[in-house]
Amino acid sequence: MIKVVAIDDEPIALKVIENFCNNIDFIELDKTFRDPKEGLKHLNKFPVDLLLLDIDMPFMNGIDLYKQLKQDTLVIFITTRTDYAVEGFNLMAVDYLVKPFTFDRFNQAVKRANDFLNVSKQGSRDEDAKHLFIRADFSLIKIAIDEILYIEALDDYLKIHIKDKKTLVARMTMKSMLEKLPVNAFIRVHRSFIVAVNRIQAVRSKNILIENMEIPLGGNYAENVSQVFGKK
Repeated sequence: MIKVVAIDDEPIALKVIENFCNNIDFIELDKTFRDPKEGLKHLNKFPVDLLLLDIDMPFMNGIDLYKQLKQDTLVIFITTRTDYAVEGFNLMAVDYLVKPFTFDRFNQAVKRANDFLNVSKQGSRDEDAKHLFIRADFSLIKIAIDEILYIEALDDYLKIHIKDKKTLVARMTMKSMLEKLPVNAFIRVHRSFIVAVNRIQAVRSKNILIENMEIPLGGNYAENVSQVFGKK
Protein backbone atom coordinates (compact mmCIF):
# COMPACT_ATOMS: atom_id res chain seq x y z
CA MET A 1 0.00 0.00 0.00
CA ILE A 2 1.35 3.42 -1.01
CA LYS A 3 0.77 6.21 1.49
CA VAL A 4 -0.07 9.42 -0.40
CA VAL A 5 -0.53 13.14 0.30
CA ALA A 6 -2.10 15.45 -2.30
CA ILE A 7 -1.57 19.22 -2.37
CA ASP A 8 -3.61 21.44 -4.71
CA ASP A 9 -5.19 24.84 -4.07
CA GLU A 10 -8.26 23.92 -6.14
CA PRO A 11 -10.99 22.05 -4.16
CA ILE A 12 -12.39 20.42 -7.32
CA ALA A 13 -8.96 19.09 -8.28
CA LEU A 14 -8.52 17.57 -4.82
CA LYS A 15 -11.94 15.98 -5.07
CA VAL A 16 -11.03 14.38 -8.41
CA ILE A 17 -7.77 13.07 -6.94
CA GLU A 18 -9.62 11.70 -3.91
CA ASN A 19 -12.15 9.89 -6.11
CA PHE A 20 -9.42 8.42 -8.31
CA CYS A 21 -7.41 7.24 -5.29
CA ASN A 22 -10.48 5.57 -3.81
CA ASN A 23 -10.70 3.43 -6.95
CA ILE A 24 -7.11 2.15 -6.78
CA ASP A 25 -6.53 -0.65 -4.29
CA PHE A 26 -2.82 0.00 -3.63
CA ILE A 27 -3.28 3.71 -2.77
CA GLU A 28 -3.96 5.10 0.70
CA LEU A 29 -4.70 8.83 0.49
CA ASP A 30 -3.52 9.98 3.90
CA LYS A 31 -4.31 13.71 3.69
CA THR A 32 -5.07 16.52 1.24
CA PHE A 33 -4.05 20.16 1.54
CA ARG A 34 -5.11 23.34 -0.23
CA ASP A 35 -2.45 25.42 1.55
CA PRO A 36 1.03 24.44 0.29
CA LYS A 37 2.75 25.75 3.43
CA GLU A 38 0.55 23.60 5.65
CA GLY A 39 1.21 20.63 3.39
CA LEU A 40 4.97 21.15 3.58
CA LYS A 41 4.86 21.46 7.35
CA HIS A 42 2.93 18.18 7.61
CA LEU A 43 5.21 16.30 5.21
CA ASN A 44 8.38 17.29 7.03
CA LYS A 45 6.87 15.81 10.21
CA PHE A 46 5.06 12.84 8.70
CA PRO A 47 6.77 11.53 5.52
CA VAL A 48 4.80 9.57 2.93
CA ASP A 49 5.66 7.37 -0.03
CA LEU A 50 4.20 9.55 -2.77
CA LEU A 51 3.26 13.21 -3.18
CA LEU A 52 0.64 14.34 -5.70
CA LEU A 53 1.63 17.97 -6.11
CA ASP A 54 0.08 20.83 -8.04
CA ILE A 55 2.65 23.29 -9.38
CA ASP A 56 0.50 26.41 -9.89
CA MET A 57 -0.36 27.51 -6.35
CA PRO A 58 -0.33 30.93 -4.64
CA PHE A 59 2.43 31.89 -2.19
CA MET A 60 4.47 28.76 -2.91
CA ASN A 61 4.50 26.77 -6.13
CA GLY A 62 4.86 23.02 -6.13
CA ILE A 63 8.42 22.97 -7.43
CA ASP A 64 9.64 25.24 -4.61
CA LEU A 65 7.73 23.13 -2.09
CA TYR A 66 9.28 19.90 -3.32
CA LYS A 67 12.78 21.35 -3.08
CA GLN A 68 12.14 22.10 0.61
CA LEU A 69 11.21 18.53 1.57
CA LYS A 70 13.59 17.09 4.14
CA GLN A 71 13.25 13.51 2.91
CA ASP A 72 13.41 11.71 -0.42
CA THR A 73 9.79 11.35 -1.56
CA LEU A 74 8.40 10.23 -4.91
CA VAL A 75 6.43 13.00 -6.61
CA ILE A 76 3.93 13.26 -9.44
CA PHE A 77 3.57 16.88 -10.52
CA ILE A 78 0.14 18.16 -11.60
CA THR A 79 -0.44 21.37 -13.56
CA THR A 80 -2.38 23.04 -16.36
CA ARG A 81 0.86 24.04 -18.11
CA THR A 82 3.34 22.00 -20.12
CA ASP A 83 6.31 24.34 -19.77
CA TYR A 84 7.19 22.94 -16.34
CA ALA A 85 7.98 19.51 -17.77
CA VAL A 86 11.74 20.12 -17.99
CA GLU A 87 11.91 21.30 -14.39
CA GLY A 88 9.89 18.28 -13.30
CA PHE A 89 12.32 16.05 -15.19
CA ASN A 90 15.27 17.71 -13.45
CA LEU A 91 13.70 17.00 -10.06
CA MET A 92 13.41 13.30 -10.91
CA ALA A 93 9.60 13.32 -10.83
CA VAL A 94 7.92 9.95 -11.37
CA ASP A 95 5.45 11.53 -13.79
CA TYR A 96 3.87 14.79 -14.89
CA LEU A 97 0.08 15.09 -15.24
CA VAL A 98 -1.51 17.91 -17.24
CA LYS A 99 -5.03 18.94 -16.19
CA PRO A 100 -7.58 17.75 -17.00
CA PHE A 101 -6.35 14.15 -16.84
CA THR A 102 -8.36 10.93 -17.08
CA PHE A 103 -8.53 8.14 -14.54
CA ASP A 104 -6.53 5.90 -16.89
CA ARG A 105 -3.74 8.45 -17.13
CA PHE A 106 -3.75 8.95 -13.34
CA ASN A 107 -3.68 5.20 -12.79
CA GLN A 108 -0.73 4.87 -15.14
CA ALA A 109 1.22 7.48 -13.17
CA VAL A 110 0.60 5.99 -9.72
CA LYS A 111 1.33 2.46 -11.00
CA ARG A 112 4.69 3.75 -12.11
CA ALA A 113 5.32 5.05 -8.60
CA ASN A 114 4.24 1.69 -7.18
CA ASP A 115 6.70 -0.12 -9.44
CA PHE A 116 9.53 2.17 -8.27
CA LEU A 117 8.73 1.47 -4.62
CA ASN A 118 8.41 -2.28 -5.09
CA VAL A 119 11.79 -2.57 -6.80
CA SER A 120 13.43 -0.39 -4.14
CA LYS A 121 11.96 -2.43 -1.28
CA GLN A 122 12.92 -5.71 -2.91
CA GLY A 123 16.52 -4.53 -3.22
CA SER A 124 16.65 -3.34 0.41
CA ARG A 125 15.31 -6.69 1.71
CA ASP A 126 18.26 -8.57 0.27
CA GLU A 127 20.99 -8.43 2.94
CA ASP A 128 23.59 -9.58 0.46
CA ALA A 129 22.47 -7.15 -2.23
CA LYS A 130 25.26 -6.17 -4.59
CA HIS A 131 23.31 -3.39 -6.26
CA LEU A 132 21.59 -0.10 -5.51
CA PHE A 133 18.46 1.16 -7.21
CA ILE A 134 18.66 4.92 -7.78
CA ARG A 135 15.84 7.04 -9.17
CA ALA A 136 17.04 9.25 -12.03
CA ASP A 137 15.90 10.26 -15.52
CA PHE A 138 12.33 9.00 -14.92
CA SER A 139 13.77 5.52 -14.31
CA LEU A 140 14.94 3.28 -11.50
CA ILE A 141 18.58 2.64 -12.36
CA LYS A 142 20.49 -0.39 -11.09
CA ILE A 143 24.07 0.31 -9.96
CA ALA A 144 26.66 -2.26 -8.91
CA ILE A 145 27.84 -1.20 -5.45
CA ASP A 146 31.42 -2.37 -6.03
CA GLU A 147 31.69 -0.10 -9.10
CA ILE A 148 30.99 3.10 -7.14
CA LEU A 149 34.13 5.20 -6.67
CA TYR A 150 32.77 8.12 -4.69
CA ILE A 151 29.68 10.25 -4.23
CA GLU A 152 29.67 14.02 -4.38
CA ALA A 153 27.00 16.37 -2.99
CA LEU A 154 25.99 19.24 -5.24
CA ASP A 155 23.20 21.50 -3.95
CA ASP A 156 20.07 19.30 -3.82
CA TYR A 157 21.65 16.52 -5.87
CA LEU A 158 24.24 13.78 -5.60
CA LYS A 159 26.73 12.92 -8.32
CA ILE A 160 27.51 9.20 -8.21
CA HIS A 161 30.90 8.54 -9.81
CA ILE A 162 31.06 5.01 -11.19
CA LYS A 163 34.06 3.09 -12.51
CA ASP A 164 34.28 3.37 -16.32
CA LYS A 165 30.69 4.60 -16.59
CA LYS A 166 28.82 7.86 -16.96
CA THR A 167 28.36 9.82 -13.75
CA LEU A 168 24.80 9.49 -12.46
CA VAL A 169 22.97 12.50 -11.00
CA ALA A 170 20.15 11.88 -8.52
CA ARG A 171 18.07 14.07 -6.24
CA MET A 172 18.98 12.61 -2.85
CA THR A 173 20.49 13.68 0.45
CA MET A 174 23.82 12.41 1.76
CA LYS A 175 21.97 10.94 4.73
CA SER A 176 19.58 8.89 2.57
CA MET A 177 22.48 7.66 0.43
CA LEU A 178 24.49 6.52 3.46
CA GLU A 179 21.46 4.56 4.64
CA LYS A 180 21.47 2.63 1.36
CA LEU A 181 25.21 1.83 1.32
CA PRO A 182 26.93 -1.07 3.14
CA VAL A 183 28.22 0.34 6.44
CA ASN A 184 31.81 -0.93 6.25
CA ALA A 185 32.28 -0.39 2.52
CA PHE A 186 31.82 3.39 2.40
CA ILE A 187 32.90 6.29 4.56
CA ARG A 188 32.04 9.96 4.65
CA VAL A 189 35.27 11.95 4.40
CA HIS A 190 33.88 15.45 3.89
CA ARG A 191 30.61 17.33 4.16
CA SER A 192 30.26 16.84 0.39
CA PHE A 193 31.94 13.47 -0.23
CA ILE A 194 31.39 9.77 0.48
CA VAL A 195 34.05 7.37 -0.80
CA ALA A 196 34.35 3.62 -1.32
CA VAL A 197 36.92 2.38 1.20
CA ASN A 198 38.44 -0.22 -1.14
CA ARG A 199 38.93 2.46 -3.83
CA ILE A 200 41.16 4.67 -1.68
CA GLN A 201 44.67 4.67 -3.10
CA ALA A 202 46.28 7.04 -0.63
CA VAL A 203 45.55 9.49 2.18
CA ARG A 204 47.74 12.57 1.99
CA SER A 205 47.32 15.19 4.67
CA LYS A 206 44.03 16.85 3.71
CA ASN A 207 43.30 14.85 0.57
CA ILE A 208 42.25 11.34 -0.42
CA LEU A 209 43.34 9.88 -3.74
CA ILE A 210 40.86 7.78 -5.75
CA GLU A 211 41.42 6.99 -9.44
CA ASN A 212 43.88 9.91 -9.62
CA MET A 213 41.21 12.25 -8.27
CA GLU A 214 42.04 14.25 -5.15
CA ILE A 215 39.06 14.42 -2.78
CA PRO A 216 39.21 16.80 0.19
CA LEU A 217 39.35 15.32 3.68
CA GLY A 218 37.27 17.39 6.08
CA GLY A 219 38.63 18.05 9.53
CA ASN A 220 35.51 16.66 11.22
CA TYR A 221 35.91 13.36 9.36
CA ALA A 222 39.68 12.81 9.66
CA GLU A 223 39.38 10.67 12.79
CA ASN A 224 36.94 8.30 11.07
CA VAL A 225 39.37 7.84 8.20
CA SER A 226 42.24 7.21 10.62
CA GLN A 227 40.23 4.51 12.38
CA VAL A 228 39.48 2.77 9.08
CA PHE A 229 43.21 2.55 8.30
CA GLY A 230 44.23 1.70 11.85
CA LYS A 231 46.14 4.94 12.37
CA LYS A 232 46.65 6.47 15.82
